[in-house]
Amino acid sequence: MAFYKSKNPALGANTFNNLSRVGDSTETMTISGTINKITILGLIVFICAMLTWNFYASGQNVALIQPILIGGFVLGFISAIVIVIKKSLSPYLAPLYCAFEGLALGGLSAILNDAFPGIVLQAITLTFGILFGLLLLYRMNVIRASKKFKMIVGAATMGIALSYLVSFAGSFIGFHVPFIHDSSTGGIIFSLAVVVIASLNLVVDFDFIEKGAESNAPKYMEWYGAFGLMVTLIWLYIEILRLLSKLRRR
Repeated sequence: MAFYKSKNPALGANTFNNLSRVGDSTETMTISGTINKITILGLIVFICAMLTWNFYASGQNVALIQPILIGGFVLGFISAIVIVIKKSLSPYLAPLYCAFEGLALGGLSAILNDAFPGIVLQAITLTFGILFGLLLLYRMNVIRASKKFKMIVGAATMGIALSYLVSFAGSFIGFHVPFIHDSSTGGIIFSLAVVVIASLNLVVDFDFIEKGAESNAPKYMEWYGAFGLMVTLIWLYIEILRLLSKLRRR
């Protein structure tokens, strides 16, 4: 059932369906090739984030950084939608997506680190700690993306997405969804739950990348698989920042 599949829009139920197959193993998707692409995309995010970080640090003017922050997230979202619709463009648009997101993350990180010194280093450490920890458990077969696992993670992810959508729409009419933005005990528990669900989405992403390699997906799907993982990783980092900022405000 499609409901059991990843709710990451980049790695959905039909990600590896209806793709042209090739017989030469050098022209198919591999795990090692995907890891190389993930490394490249990660470096792009880091470099672009540092550009915005340094720009903010030079003047510490939030007004100057806001257009970059908003523009980066909006253009990143548009790029992601195009990639999902046209997977074969992922070798060209995935780096662009990561560049936009990096610029936005750099601005967001700089602003939050100015308000809460050290929060960014903590968020980065936790993000990569979770990534490598879950990857190790996955490779050791301690945790697997079973149908039941995917169903639970998918349902939880859909619920979180709906909550954020309602919160965003409600902000225009003065309605606020409880716990999403406040630093109360309930708000902290909510953010902690979101971090857990975002983390578990990484396991589902590992599974889809592995299945793509096993099904001899076209070589460009390495970029697509790497892009999908970066979508989850960026989400996880933002949610950890949100959680840490709530804890600092208490």
